[in-house]
This record gives sequence, structure tokens and C-alpha cells, in this order.
Amino acid sequence: MSAPILRLALPSPLRRLFDYRAPEGVSGAALQPGVRLRVPFGKRSVIGILIERVQHSEVPEEKLRSAEALLDATAPLPAPLFQLCLWTAQYYQHSLGDTLNWALPTLLRQGEVAEVRQQRYWLATPHARLDDPRLERAPRQREALRAITQHPHGVSQELLAKLQLNRASLEGLLDKGLLRWEWRSSVPPRHQGSWLVEPELNLNSQQRVAVEAVRAAFGAFQAFLLAGVTGSGKTEVYLQLIHGALEAGKQVLVLIPEINLSPQTLSRFERRFNARIVLLHSNLTDRERLDAWLAARDGDADIVIGTRSAIFTPLKRPGLIIVDEEHDGSYKQQEGLRYHARDLAVVRGRMENVPVLLGSATPSLESLHNAHTGRYALLRLDQRAGGAHAPRFLRLDVKSRPLEAGISAPLQQAIGQTLAAGQQVLVFLNRRGFAPTLLCHDCGWISQCPRCDARTTLHQRHNELRCHHCGHVERPPIRCPQCQHVDLRPVGAGTERAEERLALLFPDYPVLRVDRDSTARKGSLDRLLDTIHKGEPCLLVGTQMLAKGHHFPRVTLVAILDADGGLFSADFRASERMAQLIVQVAGRAGRAAEPGRVIIQTHLADHPLLVQLTEQGYFAFAEQALAERRAAALPPFAHLALLRAEAHRPGQAEAFLDLACGHAEQLCQQLDLAGVELLGPIPSPMERRAGRFRAQLLIQSQARAPLHRLLGPWLEAIETLPGARSVRWSLDVDPMDLY
Repeated sequence: MSAPILRLALPSPLRRLFDYRAPEGVSGAALQPGVRLRVPFGKRSVIGILIERVQHSEVPEEKLRSAEALLDATAPLPAPLFQLCLWTAQYYQHSLGDTLNWALPTLLRQGEVAEVRQQRYWLATPHARLDDPRLERAPRQREALRAITQHPHGVSQELLAKLQLNRASLEGLLDKGLLRWEWRSSVPPRHQGSWLVEPELNLNSQQRVAVEAVRAAFGAFQAFLLAGVTGSGKTEVYLQLIHGALEAGKQVLVLIPEINLSPQTLSRFERRFNARIVLLHSNLTDRERLDAWLAARDGDADIVIGTRSAIFTPLKRPGLIIVDEEHDGSYKQQEGLRYHARDLAVVRGRMENVPVLLGSATPSLESLHNAHTGRYALLRLDQRAGGAHAPRFLRLDVKSRPLEAGISAPLQQAIGQTLAAGQQVLVFLNRRGFAPTLLCHDCGWISQCPRCDARTTLHQRHNELRCHHCGHVERPPIRCPQCQHVDLRPVGAGTERAEERLALLFPDYPVLRVDRDSTARKGSLDRLLDTIHKGEPCLLVGTQMLAKGHHFPRVTLVAILDADGGLFSADFRASERMAQLIVQVAGRAGRAAEPGRVIIQTHLADHPLLVQLTEQGYFAFAEQALAERRAAALPPFAHLALLRAEAHRPGQAEAFLDLACGHAEQLCQQLDLAGVELLGPIPSPMERRAGRFRAQLLIQSQARAPLHRLLGPWLEAIETLPGARSVRWSLDVDPMDLY
């Protein structure tokens, strides 16, 4: 029998597998699906993953190349996660090799050994004593020994620098027989005794029902939607369910939407649990990420907390998956493999036979629809924890009122009263920078990005005009480039301008700005939050970073400076996002004993959406929005895919999409795909971005199956089009943004 041929997935955008001969001297038994091999690919070597072994190849015998080396004794991805990657590549119509690449840590993609690394650990010998006479004239050695004896499990090589222990002191202690070292893995020791560090809180009746319902599903798949108003104690429900999973000897995966929430989530979990907890997010070094990934895979981590990419983290003993703030758009990857981590969490839960809990105060309309149709079990938390009352809303009509940096006189008065009462105020404005644009008062010139169809934002603190779409930066002109006059004025308000104005209005109180610019440096957000949590009167000014998951017990007034942005938009999801943002921001008010108020500045105080949201609540708005989506045949009552294209020349992307549209129409006829509509191609809402001209083609279907029957053969046809290599194109299945 001839030697089997290896069919590998390589990190390439090509939606196909590649055939190779086995490496010399490697037996067939070692070549199991999922193992990594180093193979020649063009003029370089890449890491591929074995998908299957076959007996025949379409590649001529003389052109078939041999793999260079086998890198694994066993597949680094467990079978369920390997199956999840296969499903993900098929559903999102993405290259399998690239999908598997997304699932692996960077070092494993580069060929690193998929094993926990060994480190040198320094330990005190049994007879080591701080009063050893040989240490009388060696104070540094004595202090080094003191530090090491405080770590009974030993001090790793990495920890030496943090403890400021120098090599000479260690060598001296080693020569005296007071110190020894050993090689071992950096796996943390298993917990001893109770899982709890601090006692659990008492649950109210609704929380108890939620916990009991999910616990009853342990050991089987069931998706739950925990819809709880802000401050209703969803986190306590998570913690008690995690405790139940740990007691059952299982691991828990917790997804959070933003890196900035990681430290406070970790702190909350460490205060509660005597457990091994690891974090997974993009701010880790490659080595830190691999260590955490391996700890989860090998069962040496009990709780895994991570952002969207953590959905691909292997678990040896999976028991529960939690997706916090499930509505958040951060769970959708917007480039490369365009997956949605929330949806993959449900798919993974089904594959691994574990319950999945999706939590939010403002659930997405897709999740609410799934709950209404019985796919998810709906759990409601309508009461705020600790007897706190829901905040009171006030729509402040600012028509004809003078605004200084977006702040009206009545709002200024309310802020002053709140601060004088010793409480804190949160001012929300979802625009970074000083002003959204720079305007010439003489001729009307407006600062534009030279690479995008967008205006540049003035960042006065750094004296820069920045494009928030492509990253272009330039100095503000001294004179108008069009008329040469010098009367250039910032128009509109961003967080910098609001911060400056509030500091002038309330000089006796600190003004803390929380946005991507002010928290760019490591530790800056933690320092801001520490100041806020001291509870002293202050003003918080920020973007949606302040809306997500933070607990500010002393904030009793939330001011939303501009609520009109989402009321009129070409994107059908804009009103949903706006409603979620308003409710999430408002939820920061009145979370303790003091009642909270929310003042919403708007030019459209009688708009039906704002009236319904503020008087009847988010769930009344959601039911109305679902009815409108059903009437318009929009998601979740229809299914979408968006083909995007961009090129250097105007019209080039649209011409490519015209050809693609023609192929799709032919396939719809050949495959008899009823209910599939092609809308476009049209220029994207922002046609020029980063110097490229963009267009898009929307595919809409009333049922999911016909849409996916079309996509596979259609993409194969698109890859052969004449312009496929001169135009950058991508397919987005279940797009969240239509631009």
C-alpha cells in the first residue's frame, strides 16, 4: 500500500486544503487529525494543521512536496474545539487554515512546543535559618533568603526581578547550602479547602430562580438569556453558578466585551474564589497568552476570563459558559474571520454539552427573539439588588437653549446641586476629542481627512486633527487653506471640550475624563477608577467606556449630552444601539441608597422612541422594535450576508461586485433558491476610507438554509473572477454594521 497523502489546512485566505507527503521517518500512526506540521509553501515554511489522510491526490506525483517536520505528539486542539473550528469556517465561509490559525495562540502558530514551559524555581533548604552566623556580614543574602522563605512553593526566575533579588546573592546562598533550585512547570498549585474566600450574598427570589434553573441544566446543553435591569445583581448570579460548577469539578469560561473590564472582573472573582483564574485578551504578551491557554487546556485553570477570542480557548473539563453583556457589538470580529463570539458560545455549548448563560440589561433583539421562540430559556431580573430604586428619567428639551460645550443652563444647575450634596455626576458624550471638526468662520471650510470621506476631529490637548476612521493625523492649520483667514473655530463638543468647560464651571471638584485617549497608558484606567471609588464628589466625563459593567455607588446623576445621534440613521440597528447605550449609561445612577436621576438633553424630546424608552423601559422598546423588524423582514426575521469590496480607483469595486452579482443571480436560478434577494451593488455609506473606494452587495434571505446553499458555490465562482486579485474583497455573514 502506498504511503498516505496528508491534506493540510494552511494559514492562507485560499478556501482549500493542500496535499503533502509525510515527513521522512514519521509513522502513519503519529499523523492524527489536528497535529501541526511544518511544510514548505512557496519560498517559505509555514505551520499547517492536518485535516485528513488520503490515498490519492490531484497534484501530480512529481510536484507533491514533503512536509518538513511533525511538531506534535498529540493535537493541541481538543476534538470538540477542532470541530468548532470546522463549523466556524463553514458557517462564516472562511478559509479553514485561517480559522484554525485564529484559534491558536501566536506562539503555536509559529511552531512553539504546545507544552507548559519549565522554569527554574529557587527554594530554601530545610536547614536554612535567617540567624545563620554566615549571614551576619551578608545582609543582601539574608534579605534574599527572607524573601524566598516567604514563598513555600518557590520563587520562579520571572519573579526574581520583581522581588529585586540579584544573582550574586542567590549564588552565595547556594554555595552555603541555604538555597537550592529545581526545574518544574509554572502551573499554580490546586486549591485546598473551600472554593469560597468570602461568603456568598443572599439572593432575592428572582436571582434564586435563575440560579436554580441553570444549575438544573448542569451536564447538558441549554441556552439561557438572563435579562436583568442594571444593578439587579446579574454578577452575583454568575458567581454562585460558577461556585456550583467548581464544586462539580468543572471549568468555567466567562466572556466579557472589553479589555478594560478584565482587571475589575478578575478582582471580583479573586475576592470570592479560592481558584486558579487566568485572563485571555490582546494586551497579554505572546508567552503570557500561551501559558494561560495551556493552563486552560490541561485543566490547570479553574476559571477562564477573556474577550471574544477566548471563545476558542480549550477546556479539559468544561462545565459552564457565561457571556456577559451579550448585546455588546465588541463580540463581533470586524476583520479577517468575522465571527460573533456570542453565537459561537451557543454553538460550542451544544457541542460540549454544557449550559450557556447570556446576560444583559439590554438584550439584543436577536437574543430576545430566540427567547420568544423557545430556543433560549428567558430568566428575568426586574428588581435592583439591595433595594435600590431605578433611576428617574428627565428628557430636557434644548431647542433654542444656549449650549456651552454641549451643556445647557438647567443641566449645569442640576450638576451643581448634586455635587453640593456630596455626590458624584457622570456626564456621557460618545465623542472623543475636543470638537468633531474645525470650521472656517469666513468661508465655511471644514477640516476633512485626505484619505476618507470623513471630517477630522480636533484633539486640542495634543494640538492635532485626527481621523477616527483611518488614523490620519495632522497639525491644525494656522490659516484657512481655502481663504487664508485665521478665524478657525472648533464646532461641536467632544469629551475634551466638555471636560474643559466643566472644570471652569466647577473648579472646586475634580473632573475625570474616561475615554480611549485618557486611558491609553497602562494602569491609567485603574487609577481613575480608584479615585472614583473613594466616593468623594467629582465629575466623570466619558464615552461608552463608562457604560459597561462599572459600579459607581456614589453617582446619583447621569447627564447624557446628546441623545439624538441614533434617531436618524441609514443603519436599521442604530435605534437599538442608541436605546442600549442610554439604558446602560443610565444604569450607573442610583445603584446604592441614594435615588438616581438621568437627564437626557435632546432636540427631539417628543420623539416616540425616546418617550417609550424613558417612560416604559427597554423591554417595551424592544417589543416595538421587533414588531417593526418583522414587518420590514429584517433580522432576526431574515438572514443577511454582505459582500464588501474596495479598490484604489473609483468604480473598480462596484464593477467587481456587478460581476459577482451576475454569478449570484445565475446560481439562484440553477439551485432554485426562493426568497433570496440581491440588493446592490452600491457605494458604501462612507465610500472612501483610508484611500480606498468601497462598495457593497447585500444578500438577504427569509430562511438561513437557502442563503448558505448559495454562499459556498458563489464564493468559489468569485475567486475565479478577473478582478478578484486586484480588488480587496470579503464576505461578512450575519453582519452587524452595514457600512
